[in-house]
Amino acid sequence: MAVASGRVQLVTLRQRSLDLARWRLLWIVVVFAFVAIIALLRISYLGMNGSEARATTLADALLPPRGEITDRNGVPMARAFPAYALWFNPEALGEKGEPLVGSPRSVAQKLVAIFPDLDEAKLTAQLASGKQGYLRRRLLPEEANQVQEIGELALEVPMEQDRHYPQGKMGAHVLGYVAADGTGRVGMEQVLNEHLSNPETRGTPVALSVDVRVQGALEDELRRGMKLTQAQGGAGIVLDVDTGEVLALASLPEFDPNKIDEQGQQLMFNRVTNQVYELGSTFKPLTVAAAIDSGTIRDLGKRYDATPVKVGRFTIRDSHAMGNTLNAVETLIHSSNTTTARIADEMGSERLRQYMIDLGMNERPHIELPAKGFPIWPGEKWPRLTNMTVGFGHSIAVSPLHLASAYAAMVNGGIWRPATLKKLGPGEAPKGRRVFKASTSSRMRQILRAISVYGTGRNADAPGYRVGGKTGSAEKPGANGYRKTALVSTFAAAFPMDRPRYVVVAMLDEPRGTLASSYQRTAAWNAAPIVGRLVPRIGPLIGVRPDDTRDIDISAIKPLIPEASE
Repeated sequence: MAVASGRVQLVTLRQRSLDLARWRLLWIVVVFAFVAIIALLRISYLGMNGSEARATTLADALLPPRGEITDRNGVPMARAFPAYALWFNPEALGEKGEPLVGSPRSVAQKLVAIFPDLDEAKLTAQLASGKQGYLRRRLLPEEANQVQEIGELALEVPMEQDRHYPQGKMGAHVLGYVAADGTGRVGMEQVLNEHLSNPETRGTPVALSVDVRVQGALEDELRRGMKLTQAQGGAGIVLDVDTGEVLALASLPEFDPNKIDEQGQQLMFNRVTNQVYELGSTFKPLTVAAAIDSGTIRDLGKRYDATPVKVGRFTIRDSHAMGNTLNAVETLIHSSNTTTARIADEMGSERLRQYMIDLGMNERPHIELPAKGFPIWPGEKWPRLTNMTVGFGHSIAVSPLHLASAYAAMVNGGIWRPATLKKLGPGEAPKGRRVFKASTSSRMRQILRAISVYGTGRNADAPGYRVGGKTGSAEKPGANGYRKTALVSTFAAAFPMDRPRYVVVAMLDEPRGTLASSYQRTAAWNAAPIVGRLVPRIGPLIGVRPDDTRDIDISAIKPLIPEASE
């Protein structure tokens, strides 16, 4: 009986232990289930009400702090990257006492040894003032290590997200920069600020219409032209005549978006879109095109009086004698003010004015950039003299971009389209508006080509590329009238003229006559050569290869050009 009783007790003990284990397991399962339910409820709550917080967290974890800008081929032009900064924290050693172990001057000397471009006097004053702030942005890792080796706790090198422009100064006026407050300024950084900073869109790079290869070549040739002629500035643009896309836009001298300083602030003015100029004889083809299109010129062989034109107390003259009479083709080849004025006079101010309006000359240039200058427009009613002078590019001031868009309309079949810095896909080109008949555009392509072969555009005639264009050398206005010694020299061109694809405008501000320009200050000797060197550089990059076996047929106008028979 004792054995049986012991067995019963043992079974009972085992049963109790098993029941206790089951209860414990059950409680564990209950606790885990409760935690799981709480977690699911929390997740559901966040899913319904916390989308903004979740998106922000995801953006912070996976997305760049600011979106990337690329050229049309995907080459980075602006991107965010982690970088060090040099920050002066005067409270690093405590709120009381000196913020530095060494003297401000000795610390400044050590920093200047690392960063030679820093101003030692200003740096010493800033350290001595005890005022916190940045001493420098964008430190390299090795520079940050050198700063730490100085041994001053007040010199901190925090890691920050910075904006970097891999191409350096290239395209500075297109891109702009990002200010210390994180907002874009001046260029497309300002225009695209919302897209580039919004967590929902900043993960998608923005492709511009610019091609960095073309941009680099344009800036290089403009810079070379400025140096050869000692010009104070330069501007240039390469424009797709069928879409309005800007492949390159340069204003020199440029600023460095990676380092915005006082000098950089002074160089942010955009000569292509914000500055307006009297662009002189580059307007003459537009006037002749308007005269042909309106029926004022029905016979290109018609002779016009080339002697000085007297209007009231004013007299319009040519730069040199060109004979007693000229036809319309000779007018452009020799760049005659007098005959262009008479053609404009015959056309009348109402018609010429309307053509200029249709070409957008009476409003700010059409492009996304925020800095766009308003033209100096003659107004509602043009007196006879004003109409004549507008005909050869005076009494009206526009930007180089105005001129580029007008030339695109003149050679592309007659359609004016707004310029854009955004890359367009197939079928996305704006419809535009018709300004010239297709037949007028065809005739102007022949005449522009003839100018480069026989006239003032010879120095722009790149072999095999069928360049056509017109020079313009205009005196700059001053306080007491036009300044004889200050010119704006421009060459406006298109290529290839048998099927125009691109307009190129190159402008030099106040070039001087030097040995490199045969001591000439006019566009034929300084602006035209820029285009002549640029086109062979960019042509193969954008699908235009040289071909000496083809050209636009100008046989119909050759009999009107005495030089063609020589």
